[in-house]
Amino acid sequence: MIANELISQTLFPVQTSDTGEEVLQQMQVYHVRHLPIVNHEQLLGVISEDDILIHEIKEAIGTYRLSFLRPYVIENEHLFEVMTKMGRFQLTVIPVIDKEENYLGVITMEDLLQYFATHFSFADPGSIIVIESARGHYSLAEIARVAESEDITILSSFINSIPDTNRIYITLKLNRQDVAGFKATLERFGYEVSASFSEMEYHDGLKDRFDSLMSYLNI
Repeated sequence: MIANELISQTLFPVQTSDTGEEVLQQMQVYHVRHLPIVNHEQLLGVISEDDILIHEIKEAIGTYRLSFLRPYVIENEHLFEVMTKMGRFQLTVIPVIDKEENYLGVITMEDLLQYFATHFSFADPGSIIVIESARGHYSLAEIARVAESEDITILSSFINSIPDTNRIYITLKLNRQDVAGFKATLERFGYEVSASFSEMEYHDGLKDRFDSLMSYLNI
């Protein structure tokens, strides 16, 4: 999916003639902390709640002395790039422009998270395991073969770096609750399973704690 397919149909930009108070009211309505400033279909920048609060809110934002950050995404950029830029600038919305730099609309963080939650198997039943590995050691193809040998399907995978190291976390969403065999096989291949999460493990943990409590009470 690309940026122009997730443009909000309800959130509108502000203009330099709008007062800080009016912009704050819009932010409250849309539950965001940023809004694009647009004049004549041209993106001027993004104003934040903090920008307004250090100025006189009764005055037009065009009179403010702002740095006018101008983050944006092009309409055909992938949503991974959208997420990267929103995270880099810590935005709650990001403007979308076309190749001629005409303003097209905005993508909200809420809509972006909703899309990822719906389309990346987050809501599918199954379990999650987290593998820790040296950056150059892991092989997704090898991990996939191990999963297939255990009759497990990898629904989605994410990789993130561990700060100040050459190691990474590989997070896998799997289609099965019982992944003990998969974890054991991974460890035989030299992978370190640092965490796992499943409804089965949760209930097993509750049962263990309940049994321990009953044993204690019987004493």
